[in-house]
Amino acid sequence: MNKENNILIGLGLIGLTYLFIKKNKKASFMGINDTFEGFSKIRGEGASKIAENAKEKGGLSILTYYHFDVKAPYYKKAQEGKIDLVKSKKELKQLIEDLYQGINDMSIKQIAFQKLVGKIEVLGELLIEDKEL
Repeated sequence: MNKENNILIGLGLIGLTYLFIKKNKKASFMGINDTFEGFSKIRGEGASKIAENAKEKGGLSILTYYHFDVKAPYYKKAQEGKIDLVKSKKELKQLIEDLYQGINDMSIKQIAFQKLVGKIEVLGELLIEDKEL
């Protein structure tokens, strides 16, 4: 199995784990929140804190900064009830296609990869959370 397939399988396993946990919970994820907006607020605060800490640390941690920094606008829109989930689902599909293409032809660079995967994660989380509530 090549490196690209391992990356895609890893991303898939993360998503499946999240779905499994969500499916086995009757309420919201881990019982922490009871609204989509509450979920978005908590996740957004966490992502912002991680991005801030990674930026301060610098060095290779800057990749973590880029990964988490792109999530903030999505969480903010969701928290404010201004996110269009139909458009978000289309965007998610396009981002996944972009990721596949970038890995398939190895044209993607580190920072672009981190940003892309960060967006895929946040959109996936929001779409899954909305569906489950």
